[in-house]
Amino acid sequence: MEQIVLNKGTYIQISVSDEQKLFARQLVNHSIIHHHIPNIWDKSEDRLAQTRMMRFTGTLGEVVFADCYHLPRPVRSFGATDGQDWGQDFLIRSETEDFAVDIKSMKRRSGILAGDYVLNIPSSQLHKAGSKTSHYFCISFHQSETDGTIASLLGFIDKQALENGETGTLFRAGTKRTRADGTAFTFNESTYEVLFSDIAPPVVTNSLRRIKGFRLCGLK
Repeated sequence: MEQIVLNKGTYIQISVSDEQKLFARQLVNHSIIHHHIPNIWDKSEDRLAQTRMMRFTGTLGEVVFADCYHLPRPVRSFGATDGQDWGQDFLIRSETEDFAVDIKSMKRRSGILAGDYVLNIPSSQLHKAGSKTSHYFCISFHQSETDGTIASLLGFIDKQALENGETGTLFRAGTKRTRADGTAFTFNESTYEVLFSDIAPPVVTNSLRRIKGFRLCGLK
């Protein structure tokens, strides 16, 4: 199968099907009923809605990734802090090495993404004992008025490079940050920030090109 490696700063957009969303929603519904596992947002007054939304976004990212690269779809949805899959949503084997991939999904208002946007990874997750993760894969979802749900596949982050300080920035708990719009916030726990511009873009295959809505985009 022909594969094309994109240059940094390039990402892929595809349409998300109704069937993919239905499949993810069914996994989440089953999870909420049968897997009463503590979540990091449980202190919120809107706990159930938060749980459903966060698990749906994460599970949909796994479904989309699986379908893009012809991998088995997930069979369960958790969205909990104790990581029952040990940070290995997918195991991808190659001739030279194996990749244990943890999918990181988020919702944004727009599919126009900039190089100074960031993915946040909690330090506790990165250094969790027993974690199998070797790479993170970042997916962003947004809603289009004309085309429905769109997934932006941003690409991979090497966990070891993050641990070694070769990429990303660690902000200790209590650090105050100012957003681009001038509002401020404080990190409640130590967190790694990875710039979108530092994410290694995904591999493009011929089958990926045939997915509805496929297009190549550049970070602004």
